[in-house]
Amino acid sequence: MILSCRDIHKSFGGIRAIDGCTFTVEKKRITAIIGPNGSGKTTMFNVISKLIKPDSGTIDFNGRDVTGLKDYELARLGISRTFQDVKLFQNLTIREHLQIAMSDSNEKLLSSIIKGKNRDSQNIQEVMDLVGLDKTFDTYATDLSYGQRKLLDLAIAIAKPHSLLMLDEPVAGVNPRLRSSIKEILRELNSRGESILLIEHDMNFVMDLVDHIFVMDAGRVIAEGAPQEIQNNPCVLEAYLGGSEEESECWK
Repeated sequence: MILSCRDIHKSFGGIRAIDGCTFTVEKKRITAIIGPNGSGKTTMFNVISKLIKPDSGTIDFNGRDVTGLKDYELARLGISRTFQDVKLFQNLTIREHLQIAMSDSNEKLLSSIIKGKNRDSQNIQEVMDLVGLDKTFDTYATDLSYGQRKLLDLAIAIAKPHSLLMLDEPVAGVNPRLRSSIKEILRELNSRGESILLIEHDMNFVMDLVDHIFVMDAGRVIAEGAPQEIQNNPCVLEAYLGGSEEESECWK
């Protein structure tokens, strides 16, 4: 086990975004969190990565209670993530984005960017080759297409030292060819021993890729299992196709 979330609660005013969410993520697996819009998936990601403080509950990462840590403290322990919306520095190059991800101190980072040192070139090239980003190091983010920005965003997450990679909708908005490429990238990472936790709405992508799935609805996990089990789970069909809480056996 690499990540354990137990009885997580988070409300915004009178809205319960997370309502007793509990799940564990095993090492060296590709694990997905799925669910209808508004089910709490991204809020849960933000709670795990410390962008949002939970109202209650505990989070363990690599056997350590990290519930009270700050986001930067957790990042240093080895969680790297992407977001739904790709947000890059418009005035920085590919090289500079990846240098930021790879840097282990602010001093080294500032020195490399200000002085323009050609550091980490081999590591940068390896990451770019892995994600298939066929651009020069000095290409600015503004000169990349949406799909290429998606790849750079993924490359940044991979380049950052980590033991858990968290990806929020990695194939949202990309064409089928790139979607297939990203699937192969994640398979390659997993074959190297990577632990990956992702959120994704593309069910074909999820079912063909992941080892284990957690299904969220109304802020809690209502089902879990292997892809084939989830496809035939009545609780999952209820969540996606609709129905009242009182009528569903999934809520009892």
